[in-house]
Amino acid sequence: MKIKALKWLSTVPVAAALVVSLAACGGGTSPAGSASPTDALAGAQNTDKYTTADVTSLDKIDKSKLGLITDGTIKVGTLSDAPPSIFIDKSGNFTGFDNDLLKAMGEKLGLKVEFASTKFQSLLAQVKNQQFDVGSSSISTTDARRQTVSFTNGYDFGFMALVAKTDSDVKSIADLKEGVRVGVVQGTVQDDMVTNQLGLDPVRYPDYNTAYANVKSGQIDAWLAPSQQAEGQIKSGDGTKIHEKKVATQNFSAYAVAKDNKALAEALNSALDAVIADGTWTTLAKKWFPERKTDAERMPDGWKPGSKAVQVPADK
Repeated sequence: MKIKALKWLSTVPVAAALVVSLAACGGGTSPAGSASPTDALAGAQNTDKYTTADVTSLDKIDKSKLGLITDGTIKVGTLSDAPPSIFIDKSGNFTGFDNDLLKAMGEKLGLKVEFASTKFQSLLAQVKNQQFDVGSSSISTTDARRQTVSFTNGYDFGFMALVAKTDSDVKSIADLKEGVRVGVVQGTVQDDMVTNQLGLDPVRYPDYNTAYANVKSGQIDAWLAPSQQAEGQIKSGDGTKIHEKKVATQNFSAYAVAKDNKALAEALNSALDAVIADGTWTTLAKKWFPERKTDAERMPDGWKPGSKAVQVPADK
């Protein structure tokens, strides 16, 4: 795939680029206004650098070599409050696009997938320390995070959204200035963007539910969030809206695995290609992201999921 510069789907100009330094999950962020902030999405912008050329065929995967915490089961750390990507439904089931896709991948490998709820800021450290085999949380695959864990090939692309009251004066990321109370979830790309690039001191929350509740109640002026999670939180009558939404196709999301567990990463890549090739990825994308009505909307700007070799069946 030919790599392009980040392409934002927005008509609203932004004073500064939307990439900033990023601390690995579980740690703090860099001080506000640090002299030399690094690029939070370094690495995520170069899919050719990390995306595999192809994958091992499923029948060649040795399940006894996957280094799982429990044989036959992939133990997954995920979030409970970030629909439509990762959440717990009314019946108590872990679901959403990311988790349903991982379940389908587990079926391809003949493995059970077992989920447990955790906080985003702890997830990568928990994967590193083998409390979980896999982290599932629409994780941006940055170089900074690759110092803590490894990642599979990508299965989705990245969004950002600015959420505020419907009648708010804060209508774009460019409006985030000194005196504006902006909320973020601790440890996210949005946290470091506000801290390091914009030079502001955000209000940090442990989860998406709390962040949204505070913008809805007026405790903060705006919430900078992953777009999918913002869309999943807002309900009719809340008096809030997404004022600005941006998409970066080169900021792809992937599943996290321990750095020394290459066998598991390779197995998951094989399973990901399999669920892409048989149409499952497209079916789940249509189910969970109904606003992405066409192949072009599900794979904008030349982006596609999986290895370089896999073909996404045309949607009929």
